[in-house]
Amino acid sequence: FEKIDLVDGVTPEQILAIDDTIVQLAAEDQLAGALVRLRYFAGLSLSQAAAALNVSSATAYRHWAYARAFLHTTLRDGGE
Repeated sequence: FEKIDLVDGVTPEQILAIDDTIVQLAAEDQLAGALVRLRYFAGLSLSQAAAALNVSSATAYRHWAYARAFLHTTLRDGGE
């Protein structure tokens, strides 16, 4: 078993801000929110997350692209 430090160097406040942003994202796009959780918190690759959610890689990629933009913009703007 290999240890994965996905949140190494991230403060508890940053983790909470990320989680709050994922909740906002999931309210708009449930699949995107699930992909982010699986990738960020479980450490799955995009193809592994797609398989876990029973969606095609192409569908996962589209939702992942949206999720990345949403997270970047929301976290940059302070969650507003």
